[in-house]
Amino acid sequence: MNILAVTSCPLGIVCTNLAKEALEQAAKQANVNIKVETQGILIENEITSADIKKARAVILTNDGPIDGKERFEGLPVIYVSCKDIIQNSLKIIKNIK
Repeated sequence: MNILAVTSCPLGIVCTNLAKEALEQAAKQANVNIKVETQGILIENEITSADIKKARAVILTNDGPIDGKERFEGLPVIYVSCKDIIQNSLKIIKNIK
């Protein structure tokens, strides 16, 4: 299964990257493929249209603005705070299955 995620926080870096790391670790534990785009000062690991075509769902943080949300139209979208991702990433991913 392929999952996408975009993390962003008001401060731009710290929570954004902590949430990314938590999702990647949880996906590994759950044996799920994940690609996490971070939107802080810069956009890193940008999600492509090819990634979107293979995805089952997308996780978006709701702490700060996410640019390009319209890309995910037609996919199930889960909105979660960075704090919830950091604390419960495995549970969030398992709920997508």
